[in-house]
Amino acid sequence: MSNIAEVLAKRQNREHGVGTNKKPIPFNKQDYQNLKRECLEKKTLFCDPTFPVGSDSLGYNELGPNSSKVQGVEWKRPKELCANPQFIVDGAKRTDICQGAVGDCWLMATIASLTLNNNILERVVPPDQSFSDGYAGIFHFQLWQYGEWVDVVIDDRLPTKNGKLLFLSSAEHSEFWSALLEKACAKVNGSYEALDGGLCSEGFEDFTGGIAEIYKLSEAPPDLFKIIQKAFGLGSLLSCAIDKEKKLKKSLNLKKEHAYSVTGAEEVQCLGRTVQLVRLRNPWGHKEWTGAWSDNSSEWNNVRPEQKVKLNYSAEDGEFWMAYSDFVLHFSVLEICNLTPDTLTSDKVRRWNYCQFDGTWKVGSTAGGGIDNPCSHFLPPVMFCSNPQFAIKLEDVDDDPHDGENGCTVLVGLMQKDGRKDKRIGRELKSIGFYIFEVPDEYKGRSNVHLSSDVLLENTPVERSKGCQNLREISKRCNLPPGEYVIVPYTYEPLLQGSFILRVFTEKKATASPMDVEITANIQKDRISDSDVDPSCKELFMQFVGSDSEVSAKELQQMLNKFVSERTDITSDGFSRETCRHSIDLLDKNGSGKLGLVEFHTLWIKIQKYLEIFKKRDTDKSGTMSSYEMRDTLKDAGFQVNGEVLQVIISRYANKQQAIDFDNFVGCLINLEMRYTMFEMFDNNTGKIELDIHQWLCLTLN
Repeated sequence: MSNIAEVLAKRQNREHGVGTNKKPIPFNKQDYQNLKRECLEKKTLFCDPTFPVGSDSLGYNELGPNSSKVQGVEWKRPKELCANPQFIVDGAKRTDICQGAVGDCWLMATIASLTLNNNILERVVPPDQSFSDGYAGIFHFQLWQYGEWVDVVIDDRLPTKNGKLLFLSSAEHSEFWSALLEKACAKVNGSYEALDGGLCSEGFEDFTGGIAEIYKLSEAPPDLFKIIQKAFGLGSLLSCAIDKEKKLKKSLNLKKEHAYSVTGAEEVQCLGRTVQLVRLRNPWGHKEWTGAWSDNSSEWNNVRPEQKVKLNYSAEDGEFWMAYSDFVLHFSVLEICNLTPDTLTSDKVRRWNYCQFDGTWKVGSTAGGGIDNPCSHFLPPVMFCSNPQFAIKLEDVDDDPHDGENGCTVLVGLMQKDGRKDKRIGRELKSIGFYIFEVPDEYKGRSNVHLSSDVLLENTPVERSKGCQNLREISKRCNLPPGEYVIVPYTYEPLLQGSFILRVFTEKKATASPMDVEITANIQKDRISDSDVDPSCKELFMQFVGSDSEVSAKELQQMLNKFVSERTDITSDGFSRETCRHSIDLLDKNGSGKLGLVEFHTLWIKIQKYLEIFKKRDTDKSGTMSSYEMRDTLKDAGFQVNGEVLQVIISRYANKQQAIDFDNFVGCLINLEMRYTMFEMFDNNTGKIELDIHQWLCLTLN
């Protein structure tokens, strides 16, 4: 229950801007200003209880307690390492970052890239932090984590060995901003070791909230150069690298497994032909490419002087030009981080339109797996269609299509949560993917539906992710005609639990929303008099009735359990006392806390109706019903619930095999009707109710 309340409260906060970069959420509920003030008042240095010094914060395997790499580690504050520590010396520079004993070169490269854009840097590294004025051993950084910005508080105790920082450090030995930022990243991911291994795109996303694309240059699409040019027009961040397997001539001066920034893409005229060029920067500030179009190479002699000046082709700063054809030939991978509109401050760049959604794959309700898994052929079609669905409506085509075809550019990113944290417990990333279907004509203009198997599986997807991959995020750039589409994110294997965020970028304005039904109920009010009571019902009632001519919850439980025990076509563990109490709460007209004959007969009619619905959905005659059938079964009973409510229902009423027996099915429907009826009593046709604490406790404790 507390988890559900937390999710709902979080959503409410997000509606008020909480979780944006301007209103970040205090990570671990630690408020930087309050903690700093307390330390200054007490004249003590901050010690972070949520990320303490010790082996747990270092790691769990390679950096675990028994690893030789951590023997002799001491945690020291910068003032114990040098006489005059500085947060930032003469501005943050790309040369400030030196890698340490953990394999987080991806993080090092993206921290270096931050220094190339001061606006983005100051969003992540709040200014006005120092080791002098107001120093209390506490610092803070702002990171994007799975759809929301968090403010991460750390103390400045850093792991050292032999008097030197064990992990990331600055070439300027008195500077510590990059080492402290690395500690903040380690904290949100559980340990320093959790940072081992990764792609620059992950760092780009955590520092900007953007969405990354990864292109293997050996499989570069024909329009990639245009995509790169458009990316710069949208303020995107780009990086590239060379795989260690690549064969390179040493004379070309390129380094394998080293992240380069891509900083420009231009076309020049040379000897009557157009040459596509890309500009790269080595974050070291030296060691530049020596091939064609490098600084002062002969190719520049055939370019007009004004164009050479514009491209600043010969500066000695680690930045260089090369032909796009050589770029694709020598480099292995290109990463593009497309920025959200709020990240960009310049009016010279265009902005993506952007939306994001939280979602979950929950066993029994929304973890339906993929249709490309061979095992899926043995599963009911309803399982795949139980996956979450999201609608997107595209109306206007792009102004300048990069591939020459009119259409709407859509960039879809699907990210699974908490992968690095789960490393500690040996949990691997899931293989995830998504399909995009065109919405059939009869459902266009509606988002208050959940497309069933007979709708989705009768149509071929118009786009899909590049298979399923066990990455933190997979993304796909699509060019689609104007129209309405539904995106279905899934895990390759069914019945896998997990949380995700789905993000959609479009060049032109588009509307997107979760595709789910509205919550409604069609409750039939049975009007029954004494003369309407069925004789067999009256006979059953009289067997258990008390001297007051009514049945209590205990007597009702005995009565219903006798009924189900005599049937061989349904499975039941017996009706719970709770279900019987809810039945009485629903139908008790005189407030006696018991049911009279007419009230019992009303309940009996409901149970007979529910039995008929239940048996219809028990297709394998097992006496139980699959939880994946629950959405449609509830609809048969007059209740329409969205995916979130469905997950709560199934987590409460299904067993470990995702099956629901008859007594739990009845208990669910009785509970739903009771709560819906209660809501209607307080609702003044607004769809919302307001309760004071007295009313809330009376209703929820009932």
